[in-house]
Amino acid sequence: QAQLVESGGGSVPAGESLRLSCAASVNAYVRNCMAWFRQAPGKAREEVATIYKYGDTRYTNSVKGRFTISKDNAKNTLYLQMNSLKPEDTAMYYCAADLGCNGGFNIWGQGTQVTVSS
Repeated sequence: QAQLVESGGGSVPAGESLRLSCAASVNAYVRNCMAWFRQAPGKAREEVATIYKYGDTRYTNSVKGRFTISKDNAKNTLYLQMNSLKPEDTAMYYCAADLGCNGGFNIWGQGTQVTVSS
């Protein structure tokens, strides 16, 4: 049984919005630290947004002001609201969990593809 399952990806024109969801099979994942990563073809995996145990967030510079990470502990779900999408946001997006909140993301979803056309 998959422990993290992403959904919400798709193909949109530049300037549009998407909301990614990550359903967790274990509530403990959502109650601790989680993050969204992305990887484009030929590029290294990038940590896009992180949400910590008590709700603090961190974003990579390229998405600040456009993306918002959030979580719903009651629904065991992590979200990534992506606004004003750009072609350079095109990538496979993965959610990941870090139960120890020490930077060791060791629970991963299978990914959802986001494609932004110019």
